[in-house]
Amino acid sequence: MRQMDLTEGVIWKKLLVYAWPVVLSSLLQSAYAITDLVVAGWFVGKDGISAINNASQVTFLMTQVIIGLTTGGNILMGQYYGSRDGVNRIKTNRTLFLFSVSAGGVVCVLLALFSQPILMAIRAPALAQAEAYLQICALGMIPVFGYNALAAMLRSVGNSKQPFYCVAVTAGCNIALDILFMGLFHWGVRGAALATVLAQTASFVVCHVYVFRQRDLFGLAWRQITFDREKMRQILKLGIPSAIQMTVVGFSWLVMTVLINDYGVEASAASGICAKVKDVALMFTLALYTAATTMIAQCLGAKKYDRASRVVHIAMRIALGVSVGLIVLIELLAPQILALFRPDEATMALAVQNLRIEILGQVFYASFMVYNALPMGAGNTVFVLASSLLNCIVVRVVLAVLFNHFFGLVGIFWACAIAPASSVPLGYLYERSGVWRKTLTEGS
Repeated sequence: MRQMDLTEGVIWKKLLVYAWPVVLSSLLQSAYAITDLVVAGWFVGKDGISAINNASQVTFLMTQVIIGLTTGGNILMGQYYGSRDGVNRIKTNRTLFLFSVSAGGVVCVLLALFSQPILMAIRAPALAQAEAYLQICALGMIPVFGYNALAAMLRSVGNSKQPFYCVAVTAGCNIALDILFMGLFHWGVRGAALATVLAQTASFVVCHVYVFRQRDLFGLAWRQITFDREKMRQILKLGIPSAIQMTVVGFSWLVMTVLINDYGVEASAASGICAKVKDVALMFTLALYTAATTMIAQCLGAKKYDRASRVVHIAMRIALGVSVGLIVLIELLAPQILALFRPDEATMALAVQNLRIEILGQVFYASFMVYNALPMGAGNTVFVLASSLLNCIVVRVVLAVLFNHFFGLVGIFWACAIAPASSVPLGYLYERSGVWRKTLTEGS
């Protein structure tokens, strides 16, 4: 078995051992997302980049919802694993999987039916291409939702390696199919979308086979998958605030997309390629956040409160050190990095300006995300929701609208860089308060 007990051992070593497969998974996910835009830049042009960027913002928002809901299951399962309660953990596994696959089917139908009005609402410049991309990507919602449920089960028992292998399959398939469909067959954005859906399906199948074979640990078999109302209530109690929080994050970026789209296809394309570079820069912080959340959930399940607090402090030092190094590197090499996407001269100028401003916000992301691992691990997802509402809506959206009015496009870039700083004091005060010492499994 590849599960990991995170309640014992040297904290920084356990964090890094758990986090490195997550970092590699994030890198591979970024690689195949970037490939869509790189190949589109070479064979379709800026309209293709803009179309993929706008449609991807919509699918990103949908994916954030299920990530938030499965996070509720991950917290619950992690605490049950820490307290050695296998019966309730398996009930949670079965309920989460059935719910996720069913929800993926519903979202698939809704996206297919309403793709055009959604894209019109965000004022997508290359509407026809964006609609074609989104309608095909809607088919991938079932495997995406199912995969996230299975990955949550694996993370809850400390297994971060198997999700990495699944993402490796996704990345390899997507990169190869992008080159084939867009480069050789010249299918344009439809080819990019089809490559993405086929790659997502492959990842789900690989993860499904692995988890279902580990029946003693996860308790999943098609004939035994049942829906437990009490477990669903607990998952939703944790997951709904988390899903709303993730949706708020996605919605705020959607608002940024709308504001930027008003400046034309060059600005839209520039924003799209910068977003992919920023995602790569953020991947180590996200991996540490995932590792710290799971470790904290297990520690609180085992009632090791002091260890949970130490996890936050150690993860913070690591995350900040890596973030500062990445900021310096990207500031120096921004034009060379962005040249990979083969933008035209106008798009390149905007992209360099965008990237060099927004990358400064990485230190704030590192700080507040590591702080958020503590309330997430403790099951206090309402606090994380409040923190996201502050930095994504109250600060990011409001600042972007104001700065856009007074300073134009560059004002939007600065608003995005500054916004995450607002959540850092909240995280610090939460950690100092000690309210997280009451665990979920004690209160449920």
